[in-house]
Amino acid sequence: MQDYIAGHITEEIDMADLSEAACFSPWYARKIFLKHTGLTPAVYIRRLKLSKSALRLRDESCTILEVATDMGFGSVDGYQRAFRREFGCNPKEYSQSHVPVWLFTPTLIKDTSGRTSMSDTRNVFIQVVSKPARRVIVKRGIKADEYMSYCREVGCDVWGLLLSIKSISGEPVCLWLPEHLRCPSSNIYVQGVEVESSYDGVIPEGFDIIDLPASTYLLFRGEPFPESEYESAIAEIWEAEKKYDPSFIGYAWDDTNPRIQLEPIGERGYIELVPVKKI
Repeated sequence: MQDYIAGHITEEIDMADLSEAACFSPWYARKIFLKHTGLTPAVYIRRLKLSKSALRLRDESCTILEVATDMGFGSVDGYQRAFRREFGCNPKEYSQSHVPVWLFTPTLIKDTSGRTSMSDTRNVFIQVVSKPARRVIVKRGIKADEYMSYCREVGCDVWGLLLSIKSISGEPVCLWLPEHLRCPSSNIYVQGVEVESSYDGVIPEGFDIIDLPASTYLLFRGEPFPESEYESAIAEIWEAEKKYDPSFIGYAWDDTNPRIQLEPIGERGYIELVPVKKI
């Protein structure tokens, strides 16, 4: 049902469509949807449509009427009221100033009944990439040193807010901060979004902004993986990082810049960027 919604989000979707996609009766399909997502299909679809529309307003030169029509809202007034209820600002305000908002980022419920193990022989691709001087807007924890401890301290919905801020790298990032950038000193892992070094826009309440210099990274990328095997995909990259000697290509590890983690997405492979410096 989630796959069907994602593939038809600009269309009108009713319970009959989801029932057919799930091969269950409408009553039972609605029941299991609510059980697993905590939302009725109607609320889930509305929130996802609004979040998709916000990204269009942020990234495209389109009118509010075009977005409202394309996303299947019955009227501009209805769309504007729904947008304000969801995000606390109207579409025009968001499109003009890109005020950070809490986008809806649903958890995808995966069927693991037929899961298969990842192959024993897999490739890790490595390339040198350069990042310009930039700023990164981050939400700090207290003692978080990886994703799960961060979610326990800060919550997993921070990602939705970060998605609403236009990033120079095209997506939010997770960072392991070097000691001089930590606050408190125990907070190693944060989530954030990279913005231009000249950024002077809104900083959401409770967030910090960090200045980062131009830097060089080794990008480690694994092969595509089943979403249910994301832990194994991360582990294989960590193992490759431990084994790799950057001096082979004239670099040394750089502990003054943050290590960067991108969202684990199965179809592209798991990606991390490890900072290096010229020898």
